[in-house]
Amino acid sequence: MVDPVTTAGAAIVPALATVPGLLSPELASRMQFGWTISVHILFAALSIGLAPFIVAFTWKDVRSGSERYARLREFWIRIFAVGFVMGTVTGIPMSFQFGTNFPRFAELSGELIGGPLAFEAKMAFFLEAVFLGVLLFGRERVSDRQYLLSSVLVGVGAWLSGFWILVVNAWMQTPRGFELVYRNGQQVAELTDPVAAFLNPRFPWLFVHMMNAAVISVALLVAGVAAFFLWRERESPEWQSALRIAVAILLVTAPFQAVHGDAYARHVEETQPQKFAAMEAHYDTGQADLHLFAIPTDPESLTDPRAENLWTISLPGVGSYLASGGDADARVMGLNEYEENPPVAIVFWAFRFMVGLGFLFIGLAAWGALLAWRRSLTDSDRYLRAMMLATPLGFLAMVTGWYVTEIGRQPWVVQGIQRTDDAVSTSLGSTEATATLVAFVVLYVLLLAAFAYVLKLLIETELARVEGREVDPSVWNRIPLASRLTPGTRDPAEEEGEP
Repeated sequence: MVDPVTTAGAAIVPALATVPGLLSPELASRMQFGWTISVHILFAALSIGLAPFIVAFTWKDVRSGSERYARLREFWIRIFAVGFVMGTVTGIPMSFQFGTNFPRFAELSGELIGGPLAFEAKMAFFLEAVFLGVLLFGRERVSDRQYLLSSVLVGVGAWLSGFWILVVNAWMQTPRGFELVYRNGQQVAELTDPVAAFLNPRFPWLFVHMMNAAVISVALLVAGVAAFFLWRERESPEWQSALRIAVAILLVTAPFQAVHGDAYARHVEETQPQKFAAMEAHYDTGQADLHLFAIPTDPESLTDPRAENLWTISLPGVGSYLASGGDADARVMGLNEYEENPPVAIVFWAFRFMVGLGFLFIGLAAWGALLAWRRSLTDSDRYLRAMMLATPLGFLAMVTGWYVTEIGRQPWVVQGIQRTDDAVSTSLGSTEATATLVAFVVLYVLLLAAFAYVLKLLIETELARVEGREVDPSVWNRIPLASRLTPGTRDPAEEEGEP
């Protein structure tokens, strides 16, 4: 099979060979992996966040036999299936990049990360894939109990996948359960305590925050899609139910994320004080203020945020209070204490973007709860418009939060153990690194466009049904296997009696 990334890279390399100012292998490799995971995490979060909704809709369908929940189940299982395929396609190259771009990281950490990654594939991926097939094709072939169990196992697979991936990332943040030894002249991390390594101090914080972020993102997606259909047809019972369920879930998860995030930040200050200082652009060791709102006073301030060059609305001493858990005069380590710092501007502004969106989500949830209490949730034009506009914001908040987590750890790839520049391949040149970066950007943009196209077709088809129009069979024929997933639609070959 021809690898499209390799093929594209081979075509681009000669053209780039004469271009001056190519990216360094380290920077190009970091950008390539960052871009790859930025796209992949969207589909991973879609699977994780959508799993509870599918279980709920399937349970309601099986229990009540209501047409509305059957329609919701069918629609969102299709979305889940497309996202699952895209997540697989975008995720596989990441493991190969450990060998092509970061082989020294793989050599050092292979014994620690190899097990969880293998568990993710064999324990989670296959579980999710097998029972997703039952959800797609087995409604009329298995019992209600077996079908409901399949939805639960698909959800378990999605969450197990997140579990093992976050085990790896959490270990890179707070490495435990190993000792450094030399094998064949190469320093490697030898696993000594699997429990300490896998359940390291960062893992519970990262897992809860990430899983909840995925649920928030999908709750906004479900609410936004429901708002769109209700905007076109207010009397759609299934999408009225979908909006109410999404708002109820958002009302629980959004405030919880804020409370959990506050405690999580204290853990970061204790274990990665440099990252915490970058999150607050805190340079001088001592009492830390909390910048609720910051505006750069000049272009340089945007790339180098400091207290003296930002116009801020700050709470004096609250940064110290939050970092210490109650002492407004607590001493917080500043960035000036370190020889090298992460890209402070990216971490600082990404953190504010994430937190700002988090408070917006709390506001949207409270607004929706108030409207639901007044029995006017589906009648408010303003709220429906707001939820349609907010549809992608959960995923944006999640990605920027991931940037804070990953970029804030720099210059370390494994905190305190291995620097990022020491993890990059010594045989990788600027030309090859830049060429593959360009190839990955182009390929993943095309994959995103393909996903958007299929999503558009799915929404168009559902909209026709909601509005009482006849569904155009040609729409489904443009999506492989889609006709087999739609009640009342048959393959022309079957109608002609062909096998």
